Amino acid sequence: MTDLTPDRLREDALLLVPDVALTPDGPLELHAVVVRDGVFADVGPAERIVQTHPSLTPLRLSGHALTPGFVDAHHHLTQSFGGALAFGEPSEIFRRVWVPLERALDEESAYVAAKLAALESLRGGFTTVAESGTRAPVDVDVVASAARDAGIRCVLGLVCNDAADGTGADVDTQTVLAAAEKHLARYDGDDLVRPSLAVSVPEAATAHTLAATARLAADAGTVVQIHVNEHLVAVERSLVRHGLRPLEYLHHVGAVGPQLLAAHATLLTPSEVSLLADSGAAVSYNPVASAWKGNAVAPATVFAERGIRFGLGTDGTRGDGFRLTGAAEFAQRLTYGLASGDSSCGAGWTWWERATAGGADAVGLGRDTGRVVPGAAADFLLVDLDRPEMRPSWDLPWELVRRGNRDQLTAVFVAGRLRLWRGWPPDWDGPALVRRAAELAPQVVGRAGVTRAHPTSVAARRRTAARHEVTAGDVPCPGERR
Repeated sequence: MTDLTPDRLREDALLLVPDVALTPDGPLELHAVVVRDGVFADVGPAERIVQTHPSLTPLRLSGHALTPGFVDAHHHLTQSFGGALAFGEPSEIFRRVWVPLERALDEESAYVAAKLAALESLRGGFTTVAESGTRAPVDVDVVASAARDAGIRCVLGLVCNDAADGTGADVDTQTVLAAAEKHLARYDGDDLVRPSLAVSVPEAATAHTLAATARLAADAGTVVQIHVNEHLVAVERSLVRHGLRPLEYLHHVGAVGPQLLAAHATLLTPSEVSLLADSGAAVSYNPVASAWKGNAVAPATVFAERGIRFGLGTDGTRGDGFRLTGAAEFAQRLTYGLASGDSSCGAGWTWWERATAGGADAVGLGRDTGRVVPGAAADFLLVDLDRPEMRPSWDLPWELVRRGNRDQLTAVFVAGRLRLWRGWPPDWDGPALVRRAAELAPQVVGRAGVTRAHPTSVAARRRTAARHEVTAGDVPCPGERR
């Protein structure tokens, strides 16, 4: 497709004819889409679409699939400067790494960190991110501006903590709830930013605030993002304090319902799984976060079987939608499938759908994005299939999950606009942002006072080598007497 250029994708209205379109009915050949005013104005058989829209010139996308963009159901945009600080660390690193890091941000560094994370997400095929609330001491609109300027759709959480949880002091409840109401009204009519509420963990808010934020979010048609049942120590603290596990406690105070977006939900009893299924709550299944810094893997195949709403989230670990879908399937296979002889583990279509339409539903945007259908936001990817990994093709959803890579992304669109072309934004200076982030990050981390349990990989290697040298010195050579 050497004749395709960014300029040809910048028209006010586009009639695109890919080799295959991934629709709710599966991969369909000989289909086309019309993109106009930020939405899919029409989707259907190519012959009909071309005849119905004679004023538009069909743009043939040879060798490409047109797919929905990925939805990251759980992100922390202002933690991007932390990067590898989380590697090799034990659980609950938010107390030692993320909270100090975010609190060391100022307005510029918070903006740059959030925009850097948004750029990484776009490069990984994400067209929507659910930002679960920053603790940076700046107006949350700084994060909104970064997402908007990058060109990514954002479900923007406002932290509504009002109780000391080991990372902060008590805050006046009425002040918190007044700010929540203001936040929910602040982005009315915004093309890319949808407000939501957030509580870091159940113990970070009073029972009154947990129930009140649930009501406010439900009334506003949005979500409350809460880290739930992620770490063993948090489950044990809740049992000691309330005699209930975190999800049970949220249910007890009236905070569980369709408005709840429970991040992680890895440590669940059978009764808690039923609680999720019966309440209509949604979950962000974060398999990479479980592998990097968690205690367990969420039972996502059980979620699918029980009809529990869930999407896939990165938790800010790695902004690559293809690798996320692969991790989602792989984690289920290792933790549940191998033990039970389940060789399918949901099949490729399960994980692809949860990374797109399922994620959109989980974050409260199910009517707006995540699908290639008329009326939905034109948030989509052009995926190059003329690669060794994808030819020959027998089962495209499985192939995208198991073998797809972000280097196959020719273009990323959000709200009908070209936001990424072959890895970089076509209308703003991505490399300059990366350079500025590299300048600011050491200053922020230096101010933060981050506490790590483990050394860097280079320091650990030297330590291991030193131990081996000492051990080798104590072992006599053949024929040597001691």
